[in-house]
Amino acid sequence: MTILKFRVYLEEDESVYRDVVIRHTDSFRDLHDVILKAYEFDNKHKATFFRSNDHWLRGREISLEKYDKDYQAAPLIMNETSIGSEIKNPNQKFIYLYDFNKNWNFLVELINVSKEENPKISYPSMVRTEGIAPSQYGTKGLLGAKFADIEEKYDLTQVGEGFGEKDEDGEDLGISDDALADDEVADDEVADDEVATGSGEEEV
Repeated sequence: MTILKFRVYLEEDESVYRDVVIRHTDSFRDLHDVILKAYEFDNKHKATFFRSNDHWLRGREISLEKYDKDYQAAPLIMNETSIGSEIKNPNQKFIYLYDFNKNWNFLVELINVSKEENPKISYPSMVRTEGIAPSQYGTKGLLGAKFADIEEKYDLTQVGEGFGEKDEDGEDLGISDDALADDEVADDEVADDEVATGSGEEEV
């Protein structure tokens, strides 16, 4: 069985990549799944591959499904298309687009072909990781429900006492001028005490 090894780069940072191995008879749906797993993304959004070349131009689409959009040519469907059928040269390249709102772009390049399976590997599989994968949804997405629990426990949405007042309409008034004046007087008194006691630093 022929085994294909692909290097999957993050388009915006090619120092971040994952190497995945997959049988040539597996489908593009299998490749789609292993890429998402390798980057720890969920599997909830639209996705498509583009057959590409050395200049990373977008060619024929191999899509998760046929979407409601204009196509230059009808797309191939991932589940129905084997990877081997779309390998046209030894360094075949694909562009993988995931989540049409976030537009996660990955550059997929064939880097090795082997005629033998490794009995220790369950295909398809990730075999190498380089660099820190981006957070799919940002920091809060990483924390998820745990952040919500902390927020509820400590009531982070409430303003503590002494952090300003509200008017009759519930608008923040901020810290009053009187409070600021009191703070300035207190600071002046401390400074005077330091001068009187000689606690300030001497000039060298």
